[in-house]
Amino acid sequence: MAHPLDRPVWSALTTRQAGFAIGDAGALRFDPAVAVFAAARDTTPESLAALARLVPEGGTIGLVEHGAPALPDALHVVKQVACVQMIAPHLSVPKPGFNVVTLGDADAAEMLDLATLTEPGPFFARTHVLGGFVGVREAGRLVAMAGERLKAPGFTEVSGVCTRPGWRGRGFAAGLLRLVARRIAARGETPFLHAYADHAATIALYERLGFAVRAQMTYTILRR
Repeated sequence: MAHPLDRPVWSALTTRQAGFAIGDAGALRFDPAVAVFAAARDTTPESLAALARLVPEGGTIGLVEHGAPALPDALHVVKQVACVQMIAPHLSVPKPGFNVVTLGDADAAEMLDLATLTEPGPFFARTHVLGGFVGVREAGRLVAMAGERLKAPGFTEVSGVCTRPGWRGRGFAAGLLRLVARRIAARGETPFLHAYADHAATIALYERLGFAVRAQMTYTILRR
């Protein structure tokens, strides 16, 4: 049986995050205001055609697959990069040494602004509704955040981890990442995350925080 994290987007959209799904039995994508991710049911021509139909003219989707994904003929690759998928099955996490605030709808504009500036990964106007977002404020300004993204059976992804330039080096990102991961583990789930395979320093940081590489993944952005 395939592991749910081999195809994390399909696993999420057909189970715990089905409420965000757009599409049909052949292919699904997240509501584009929430996330860019999509997945076909399988590699049959019918499923790939269904995946292509989910992309409006000029629009994009993102695939996260174990190995090289099958691609619809109607779409072209904008970007394709190797990633690693990391999990933390056992965590011993200290509480952050700074004040943490819970983030929600009232903070959406600031969260989008911070993500646009720092580019922690795809982030849109309603990405925050995926849940679990926490942050740090300095003089009333949001300077760091982290939260949850893909949710497959038994697993939740830590994502959106970023710090505003000028406030880096204070341990905010690492502390928030560990806090989000600890909350996931407290629910009886395993935290996971994705990192670009050529970002050795980032991977080393995640390893120090208790994550280990589970699989090699491919992140592909497709445009009609």
